Amino acid sequence: MTARRVVAFGGGHGLSASLRALRHCAPELDLDITAVVTVGDDGGSSGRLRAERGGLPPGDLRQALVALAGDHPATRRSAGLFQHRFAAVPLGVPRSGARDPAPAAADGPERRGAGPHGSDGLAGHAVGNLVLCGLMELLGDPVAALEHAGAMLGAVGRVLPMSRQPVGIEARVRGVDPAAPDEVRTVRGQHQVAVTTGHVESLRLTPAAPAACAEALAAIGSADWLIFGPGSWYTSVLPHLLVPQLADAIVSSPARRLVTLNLAAEKETLGLSVADHLAALRWYLPELKVDLVLADAKAVGDPEPVERAAESLGARLVLAPVAVLDGTPRHDPAALGAALVPVLGADR
Repeated sequence: MTARRVVAFGGGHGLSASLRALRHCAPELDLDITAVVTVGDDGGSSGRLRAERGGLPPGDLRQALVALAGDHPATRRSAGLFQHRFAAVPLGVPRSGARDPAPAAADGPERRGAGPHGSDGLAGHAVGNLVLCGLMELLGDPVAALEHAGAMLGAVGRVLPMSRQPVGIEARVRGVDPAAPDEVRTVRGQHQVAVTTGHVESLRLTPAAPAACAEALAAIGSADWLIFGPGSWYTSVLPHLLVPQLADAIVSSPARRLVTLNLAAEKETLGLSVADHLAALRWYLPELKVDLVLADAKAVGDPEPVERAAESLGARLVLAPVAVLDGTPRHDPAALGAALVPVLGADR
């Protein structure tokens, strides 16, 4: 059987859930998996590395690689290492195996350069972020760095950035200030957009037309399926549609298209109905046609408005139990994978 080539778009935990689900059905369907990852993160460890070292923010790329890591004990251990995050060490407490350093003067260079984690520059960084940052500097190309990291983890798929250059995410948001609920302000940065409490009215990238990753364009052009979501809608899913070359490739690809809906609204999408999430796809890429929309029946509630929104994209709504059983709004990779098997395995 010829391998089915699947390209999944997103970033962060949502894309990770999608990739883990695809891994569950990969043996049965012989899937060739490619992840195309957003490069707008400016918070946490990724934001610090982006500000201090330049280059692509590594966090979302790291999570995608770990989700695709092989099952050999050594590669699982490497995946755990990539996810390990350095804890803060209180000032004055000696590190294991190291002498207690003499305290720096309050206005000395060590103190001035300490940053938000005191004098411990590693605190808060994930090991995999540092490895990817080092590989990108060493090899001079993020795609080559990701290929090398994928080999280190025995990855069963490929991880690509949506662009070789980092992007900024900006949103026009109504009601950022509760005292001025009708005022519209510009919120800058992926992290700030993700945690905004106002209503996002429009989204844009800076630069407005970043060059798409050539390898991602090639993967889209030869794909059998393109998968969008789950994930943070404004900061992980929609940014792909704002890269002109990616948008053109998505529209012109002969692949079928699947949208996996979220289980609950996040801060950035408070006030958006499930149907509104689908409408946003059409708003930012009017030419987008979708074949199937996959959603959890409990999360959807009344399916009629969601069915209408799916039909406006040319899609059929498929309902399946894909959430974890503890009631939290998280996709269960095994359940999502089971739901994907008949979808991705169906002939045209």
